[in-house]
Amino acid sequence: MKITPSNILLHELIGLRAEVEESSNSSEKGICGSVVDETRNMLIIENEHRKEKKIPKAENVFIFELPGDERVKVRVRGDMLVSRPEDRIKK
Repeated sequence: MKITPSNILLHELIGLRAEVEESSNSSEKGICGSVVDETRNMLIIENEHRKEKKIPKAENVFIFELPGDERVKVRVRGDMLVSRPEDRIKK
């Protein structure tokens, strides 16, 4: 099934480009790169310098770039992502 803005919560996030749009921690705002791993409470984003940053899902807002020619960007509140990835995908 193709990832769309309406079903992004039901898909794997690893491999998507992501940016932290809003954060309760000002040092995390603006971090962008590719999602390389995901836990129940964290997204691990690898930036362009190949450094991994662990970003809490809760209290953050992310912008994900969907794969495809159109480069669609989707804004997602991190608290909607808080769960184990395998449980979120099964819903």
